[in-house]
Amino acid sequence: MTAITAAVRSLGGDFPAEAFGRTYRLWPHVGDFSDLFTWDDLNEIIARHRLEPPRLRLFSDGTQVPQHAYTHPVVSKRHTVWHRIEPGSLHHQLKEGASLVLDAVDALHPCVEDLAQALERRFRTDVQVNLYASWTAKEGFGVHFDDHDVVVVQLEGSKRWKIYQPTRVDPLRVDVEAPEPPDGDPVSELVLHAGDMLYLPRGWWHAVAATEGRSLHLTCGLKPTTGADLLSWLADQLRGSATVRATLPHFATPGEQATYVEALRKEFTEALHDRVIEDFTSTRGAMDPGRPAPSLPFVDGIPADRSLHVRLTVAGAQYEANADGHVVLRAGGQEWTFAAPARDVIEPLVRGAAPTLGELAVGSSLPVGQIAAVVTELVAADIAAVSRRR
Repeated sequence: MTAITAAVRSLGGDFPAEAFGRTYRLWPHVGDFSDLFTWDDLNEIIARHRLEPPRLRLFSDGTQVPQHAYTHPVVSKRHTVWHRIEPGSLHHQLKEGASLVLDAVDALHPCVEDLAQALERRFRTDVQVNLYASWTAKEGFGVHFDDHDVVVVQLEGSKRWKIYQPTRVDPLRVDVEAPEPPDGDPVSELVLHAGDMLYLPRGWWHAVAATEGRSLHLTCGLKPTTGADLLSWLADQLRGSATVRATLPHFATPGEQATYVEALRKEFTEALHDRVIEDFTSTRGAMDPGRPAPSLPFVDGIPADRSLHVRLTVAGAQYEANADGHVVLRAGGQEWTFAAPARDVIEPLVRGAAPTLGELAVGSSLPVGQIAAVVTELVAADIAAVSRRR
């Protein structure tokens, strides 16, 4: 079992019903995460990418370290200015207690992207993974909360977490009021060791510091799906209604206005049926553009090459067999209908696998040429990509 599989499996069972969105949970010894992301990976990314703040930033005692303390400006031959990391200055800041943060590392590292996509399939929402590295017991951020749920994966070292209950339930990024800081003792104080995993719902205050020596961990941020999102989607769905499209009768008599409001209430109430949440989640997943990737050099179609790997670049893809036995695939805001044998091609892709065209041909008993034709269509629609490597 891979570390990613072990992590996602831990988030199943009774977790969704008993803890998700409600309380924190710690899983000790989930697996060996040492190969998921390494110090060498971090060194390569910093050396090879232009990571302007806030993409890469340093924090110490809750304050962001000025960029000029560890970078210097460089003017390119095209007269653009960017800031190159000075390794010696970076080392000095980190040795003195600063914490390093790298946002959206899932867009820079394939294994971390695999983890993010696996979590997106599990939770049916967008996921961004940030990386945190520290070398001392100094807290980088102080006591703070996040406006999204997080899944924390400890890669190396150990980190002490002080966890406080929320002072405002389910805070939003754009909210009507700010939560008050906690004034009591933490409800839990725990240490994450390498291979451990922690879930923390949004709004739960926390303070984090390395216990001793260096620490490296990933924080997977889960974009919350709220009632406000559902109502916004429902308003769009109701645009087909003449009542909803009508101009508000603000110049009408009170009786006419009441009649209109009653008609609006009736349509809205009918739209809020028992399965509206499932409908909303499925529709949104099928519309998600995912993480598009090119399939170069194959600009004129995917060849019938048995060794080519294919994967979907969308986590919300869905398929079903219709009454005629055909397979209907919905992904990236589009829909395809395939003959029944294509089910053995579509199913592993929707599950998140990255098989070769040859493996798909064996599993479906279809010629590789037909598999390549299906994949060509999916690649052209920006929901799949092929590569030589898995």
